[in-house]
Amino acid sequence: MCRLRIPNGILKHWQFAGMADLAQRYGGGYAHVTTRANLQVREIEPKNAVAMVEAIQDLGLCSRGSGADNIRNVTGSPTAGIDPQELIDTRPYAREWHFHILNERALYGLPRKFNVGFDGGGIIPVLEDTNDIGFQAVEVKEGCEVAPGVWFRLMIGGITGHRDFARETGVVVKPADATKVADAIVRVFIDHGGLVEEKLGRKLDRVAGGAFAPRPPFDRTAHIGVHPQKQPDRTWVGVVLPVGKMTADQMRGLAQIARDLGDGDIRLTVWQNLIISGVHSESVKAAQAGIEALGLSTSTNSIRAGLVACTGNIGCKFAASDTKRHAEEIARSCESRVALDGPVNIHLTGCHHSCAQHYIGDIGLLACKVQTSEDGDTVEGYHIHVGGGFGADAAIAPEIYHDVKAEDAPKVVERMLKAYLAHRASPQESFLAFTRRHEIDALRSLIDEVVG
Repeated sequence: MCRLRIPNGILKHWQFAGMADLAQRYGGGYAHVTTRANLQVREIEPKNAVAMVEAIQDLGLCSRGSGADNIRNVTGSPTAGIDPQELIDTRPYAREWHFHILNERALYGLPRKFNVGFDGGGIIPVLEDTNDIGFQAVEVKEGCEVAPGVWFRLMIGGITGHRDFARETGVVVKPADATKVADAIVRVFIDHGGLVEEKLGRKLDRVAGGAFAPRPPFDRTAHIGVHPQKQPDRTWVGVVLPVGKMTADQMRGLAQIARDLGDGDIRLTVWQNLIISGVHSESVKAAQAGIEALGLSTSTNSIRAGLVACTGNIGCKFAASDTKRHAEEIARSCESRVALDGPVNIHLTGCHHSCAQHYIGDIGLLACKVQTSEDGDTVEGYHIHVGGGFGADAAIAPEIYHDVKAEDAPKVVERMLKAYLAHRASPQESFLAFTRRHEIDALRSLIDEVVG
């Protein structure tokens, strides 16, 4: 398997088409958008590994270091530069950090899951509060310890696989200094000693509580469908990818649509889909028709819009279950039986590393092996969690069901959704609010009462 490191998750149409060619030539003929807004190409034979890496470098998408897997996880706002509500365009800052770590050998020793996220205050969540280092755009009000304007709030230590969100530090960073500050933090981590301010060579800026203006709100469905950009008469079109998967032919078709009808960019999101930006208003219908002709869509139901699954045991040695197949089974079963009128995020992850961040899903499934006999026979299954969240709703989802067979998971999720619709306080109450309004035992009782 080959993972790409993509600055801010944005590729040019020709790079995207080039990856389609490589996926077909050296891989299994398809690629996946990951939960870190990267691309994965799988089923690469060892004899083709060097040719694959060299061809990726020719596209300007290169990695360095042992395993070509060092500090790959740099994310930024997928609608950076086009989002009407963003506070700052994260592209230059994510790109600067990307190339800094790419060309600094001293940073190669960091673990493969060291994550850095840049959130510009856009409408689509970046989940920067789940990163080791998170830069969160905020507007500092007049009369505070630092000059008013847009700064990055520094957040440290997020790793939801270990049930932890990034902590507020009280530090704000000038956007132009983000790479310097991140570098100092990383070097402290590497050295296991010293202080960030010593590495940085100056004091960090701090502000007291109440210094920030309210942040713009998220829209949990803004990564799907047609949305107006800040540029007049331009829109972005969010394309649904079934748990992140697309074929080489679909990739080529999307690249052509981006070239002919958009601004030439393909933007990947942490929600395992992609966005074609810069589509003229009069070209939206043509773009949608072209996407549908590829067997894809720009609209979906409330279940699939928030369906996230990691690689699973088809492509990852750590995974205990085939998460992508099971995610599809859950979606197919529930979408025909439950009429949801609001978004519900369902995250399936294959192991405790939690690449799909099951702890922050409305419903999170952690893969396991379920024992089926006294002889130790096992089948694929899940521990099911409920009530996780991110951003202003950040919380780790507690477990509600243990050792559920994968074949039974669709029915369990269906009952969870039906219990919500039957017992919510009002049509406006979200699934998250409903689950948090009940203790786990009481919630389980409501779910277990559901028939069919």
